[in-house]
Amino acid sequence: MSTEIRGGINLPAVREEIELHTSDGLTLVGELALPLGGAPVATLVTLHPLPTAGGFMDSHILRKAAGRLPALANIAVLRFNTRGTKSARGQSHGEFGHGVDERADVAAAMAFVTERGLPHPWLVGWSFGTELALKYGREHAIDGAILLSPPLHRATAEEVAAWDGDHRQLVALVPEHDDYLQGPEARQRFSTVSHIDIVEVEGGKHLWVGENQTKRVLNEIVERVNPSAAPLPEWWDGEVAGSSD
Repeated sequence: MSTEIRGGINLPAVREEIELHTSDGLTLVGELALPLGGAPVATLVTLHPLPTAGGFMDSHILRKAAGRLPALANIAVLRFNTRGTKSARGQSHGEFGHGVDERADVAAAMAFVTERGLPHPWLVGWSFGTELALKYGREHAIDGAILLSPPLHRATAEEVAAWDGDHRQLVALVPEHDDYLQGPEARQRFSTVSHIDIVEVEGGKHLWVGENQTKRVLNEIVERVNPSAAPLPEWWDGEVAGSSD
């Protein structure tokens, strides 16, 4: 039986509730989704949107990445709530740190990746999460960073420019109708990074609402992280694990 891949569908994966432990003594809650029947070829370490505006590990693009990509692209997906953030998984200890204290949260996630031996990690930040990736990603052994709807509110011009000449890939998906940063300004503000790949998404919006936008984002991610699995199929032959809608 074939099932259309859309919405909150959860394809088969090994899903494990995890905890991360920060250098300042906090416990963060999260989930690791792994492919069934073998080691992943790459790992996404996801950084969610602004928690004071409703962002959390279940923000829909990140949840759908975890629901689809282990099965469709042999990619591991790590999601977690930054300090003080709450979701169905639970609430992480601490309080919102305005993108400063969250440096330790990113470090805790990357330490977990190292401890588990997860291969080829990429940071995937969305909105506020892109600020964390830009500010702190260079400190860690990552293959690259993918920025979804970067607002460039907290990452300084100096922190952006520091990526120039870095061997890691840097990709920015900029929605045409973004509320904070659209294509022309994005190209100007990222102009100090000679190797950045800026993808302007026609019709896109900051929250990537709708299945077409979800598919576009997930395909752009997979094209960088495991290009042999792109484009992603739109139908699944076999059982599904359920739906998170």
